Amino acid sequence: MRVVLVTESFPPDVNGVSHCALETARHLVRRGHDPLVIAPLGGAAPAAGTYESPCPVVRVPSMPLPGYPQVRIALPGRRLSAALDGHRPDLVHLASPFVLGARGMAAAARRQVPAIAVYQTDLGRYARTYLGGGAAAAWRRIRAVHAAADRTLAPSSAALLDLTEHGVPRVHLWPRGVDSERFHPGRRDAVLRSSLTAGRELLVGYVGRLAPEKDVRLLAETSRLPGVRTVVIGEGPSAAGLRTALPEARFLGRRTGDELARLYASLDVFVHTGPYETFCQTVQEAMASGVPVVAPRAGGPLDLVDHGRTGLLVTPGDGGAFRDAVRLLAGSADLRVRYGAAARRAVADRTWAAVGDQLLGHYEAVLSGRTAVAA
Repeated sequence: MRVVLVTESFPPDVNGVSHCALETARHLVRRGHDPLVIAPLGGAAPAAGTYESPCPVVRVPSMPLPGYPQVRIALPGRRLSAALDGHRPDLVHLASPFVLGARGMAAAARRQVPAIAVYQTDLGRYARTYLGGGAAAAWRRIRAVHAAADRTLAPSSAALLDLTEHGVPRVHLWPRGVDSERFHPGRRDAVLRSSLTAGRELLVGYVGRLAPEKDVRLLAETSRLPGVRTVVIGEGPSAAGLRTALPEARFLGRRTGDELARLYASLDVFVHTGPYETFCQTVQEAMASGVPVVAPRAGGPLDLVDHGRTGLLVTPGDGGAFRDAVRLLAGSADLRVRYGAAARRAVADRTWAAVGDQLLGHYEAVLSGRTAVAA
C-alpha cells in the first residue's frame, strides 16, 4: 500500500503528534508498505543523529506559532501537491490536520484518494491560549477538515465524545502505543535517583511541554511537601516563569531516549497536571515504567488511569488536590508498589506494533468502503 502521511509536526520536533507520526511511518515500513511523509520545515536544521526517518520526508515552508516559537505552522504551497502526484498514494493519512492537513485533505479529495484524519490536539484550547480567542473558529475548521475525511480516529473516549458533540461524523477510537521495552521498571537507577532526591524520601516528576495549557504551576504545593523532591522535565515558553513559581523544584530541561526512560523509572510518583489532553502519552510512558500516576479527572487520562488501582485521578485545576494525592502515596510504599505494578500490567501490551496493526485495520476498512461504493 502506498500511503502519504501529512503531519503538522515531525522529528526532530518533540511532541505527541511528531512521535506518533514517526511510529506510524516505522510501522508501515515494517509491514511492507510504502509511506511518504509531508511535514513542516523546522526553524533550524536537525541536529545530526537526533532521529532517523524510516521513509522519505518532504518538507514544506513554515513559520513559528505566535507566542510559542517551538511550534511551527506550515505554509503549504505547490510542494504538497507535487509530492502527492509523485507518490500516487492509495490512501492519505492526516496527522492532527489543521493547516497543512487541511491542504492535504483538499488535495486528496481532488484526486479522489481516500483519507483518514487522526485527531490529536485540542486546537480550540490552543486558540484560546495563544491567540486570545477563536475557539469557535478553530472548531469550525476542525469540523470541516474531519467531515471531509472517510474516517476520523480519536485517541481516547473523551476526544471521541468531544468530536461527536462538535458534529464530526464517522469517528472511531484509535489509541496510542508505548515502547514498553524502553519504558520499563528495570530502568530504575538508584544512583540517578539519589542525585535527584538529595536526601529526600520521595521523588515526584512531571514530563512534558512547559506551556500554559499544561498547568504545571499547580505543582507548587506538591513541591513544598516535606521530604518530597519534585523534578520537571521538558522545555517550553513557560519555563522561566515556572522556575520562579516552583523554586523548590528541580528543572532538568528536555530529556529523550534511554535517559528519559531512566528518569521515569526512577520516580516514585508521576504527576501530570494538564486538563486538556486528548490522550497523554507521558502518563502511558510512566505507567509502562511501573510508576503510579496522579492526573486530572479529564480528557485522555480517564482512559489510562484506573483510579485506586493504577493511580489517582483528581479535580482538574486544583493544586491542593494534586498535593493531597501525592501526600497519600508518599505515606505508603506498599500502595505505590501496588499501583505501579498494576500500571505496568495495564499498558505493557499496548505496543506500537499492536496499535499500528489496528491502524492498518482502519485503512483496510476505508479502502474496502470506497471499493464497495465504486462497485
